[in-house]
Amino acid sequence: MKELNICRRPEPPTDLPLFNQVNPVLARIYASRGLHDLEEVGRNLKTLLPDHRMSGVETAVERLVLAMQRQERVLIIGDFDCDGATSTAVGLLALRRMGLAQVDYLVPNRFDYGYGLSPEIVDVARERQPQLLITVDNGISSISGVQRASEYGIDVIVTDHHLPGAELPQACAIVNPNQPVCGFPAKSTCGVGVIFYVMIALRRRLQQAGWFEQQGIQPPNLAELLDLVALGTVADVVPLEQNNRILVYQGLQRIRAGRARPGILALLEVAGRQRHKLVASDLGFAIAPRLNAAGRLEDISIGIECLITDDEEQARKLAVTLDQLNRDRRSIEEDMQAQALGLLDELQLETASMPYGVCLYDASWHQGVIGILASRIKERMHRPVIAFAPGDAGEIKGSARSISGFHVRDGLDAIAAANPGLLSKFGGHAMAAGMTLRADDYPRFAEAFDKEVRRQLSAADLQETVLTDGSLTAREISIEMAEMLREAGPWGHQFPEPLFDGEFALLQQRIVGQKHLKMVLMDPASGMAVDAIQFNTDLELWPNEGIARVRAVYRLDINEFRGQRNVQLMVDQLLPA
Repeated sequence: MKELNICRRPEPPTDLPLFNQVNPVLARIYASRGLHDLEEVGRNLKTLLPDHRMSGVETAVERLVLAMQRQERVLIIGDFDCDGATSTAVGLLALRRMGLAQVDYLVPNRFDYGYGLSPEIVDVARERQPQLLITVDNGISSISGVQRASEYGIDVIVTDHHLPGAELPQACAIVNPNQPVCGFPAKSTCGVGVIFYVMIALRRRLQQAGWFEQQGIQPPNLAELLDLVALGTVADVVPLEQNNRILVYQGLQRIRAGRARPGILALLEVAGRQRHKLVASDLGFAIAPRLNAAGRLEDISIGIECLITDDEEQARKLAVTLDQLNRDRRSIEEDMQAQALGLLDELQLETASMPYGVCLYDASWHQGVIGILASRIKERMHRPVIAFAPGDAGEIKGSARSISGFHVRDGLDAIAAANPGLLSKFGGHAMAAGMTLRADDYPRFAEAFDKEVRRQLSAADLQETVLTDGSLTAREISIEMAEMLREAGPWGHQFPEPLFDGEFALLQQRIVGQKHLKMVLMDPASGMAVDAIQFNTDLELWPNEGIARVRAVYRLDINEFRGQRNVQLMVDQLLPA
């Protein structure tokens, strides 16, 4: 099991403008996340970074204008996760609204073709006779795929956000904030953000050329697609720096107001979420898994169709299908996780200590679920994890999830350089990556991965540190404070939701829903009692009638039941005091 270290964030200086603009608790929270002024929170579209700062946008727009003028057949090549699905939907809907008649999409089935614009998927695309391919959320590593398209006389525009390798594809345009020549400051922009920027630039160029008047159509309001941009941004767990916060905030406001795609509203409905209370985490935990389930188990086109349809009834039917796929995915994942934990038990018995970099493989595992499995084990063990499943022709495919301090894509690059031929292919970014290797080479790779992680991380790095925003007084543990903090987001990766800690008397404790710990805690200073709950508690530790005082790390929430609203602590960590 992982070790846990609970630390409070340093107290920020109180002479910042924030402390004259908002509640002192919120000012402290914002300041500890690097903000100085309320404008830096990120709300106004007028403060969005301009698209001309993203390298390659102008070249891409020139080729797209030509495609519009010629009414070429254009094919969007997507990816099979939520960022890929939303990227595909944004590109498709925007181009159609701007007057491109022949635009469609193609997403490689992960089980047949794998990730990205491979030569094989170009062969499939060629059957539709496109003059232009646009990759979204992929393509930066598709050297041979772009070459194959060129041989067929098909142009390619690459839009991506993943880290490039030493060689770039010979596309007619590359738009990627992480390519070496790009000076766009928001490097964390994900795939859907990149294609949204390209579409903004294209609309402006078409307006300047009088295109919409010539075609007799209204220039589209691309802000109507921000619900999709927000969903993809949160789902891809990219850092929510200021530019991304603007995109997510604006998208959330549209969804809350009911001005969202029918598919997003339908997915919220099947997930049991109320749109007017929607927060960023709902996008990540309620909608994204249902879309991702299609790409993991069947075909992401089910999810894409749900996002692009204007028919509310069709959207509901597709949302129900996605919900069932997600239930199936959870069942498969639970079985795989039990097997993985069993493998870890065996591993600990055979070795003096747990590897720093953990590799797990079982021939029965489902290729579409290994990413989630790696994530779950990483959360449990707090160390980099790669889960493998069988691939094709004697190969296995791995999905990696990392922790702070170990850039997993760069780690794989180092392994490949030190062990030529060991990795057939790999790609990704700091916290997640994918790879393919021969099954016979798995033991050698597992050893190399552990060695590389040990080279970069110390034992102290494997101790998870939970940073909290300090304690709250009894007066501050209130519905009003919970509401204020909820509205102060969007919260997300590297702009975390406020987390507090404190010591409480444990008055009541019981299990509800088989694995959730329901409690009543008392603030010892004031004697105030408050409801609390910890989801998926460790049943080997709790409930424990021998413990009377606890240290809880918690978030403020509001429990609504039968018309009653009460403040509730959502407990992340619970330790005996």
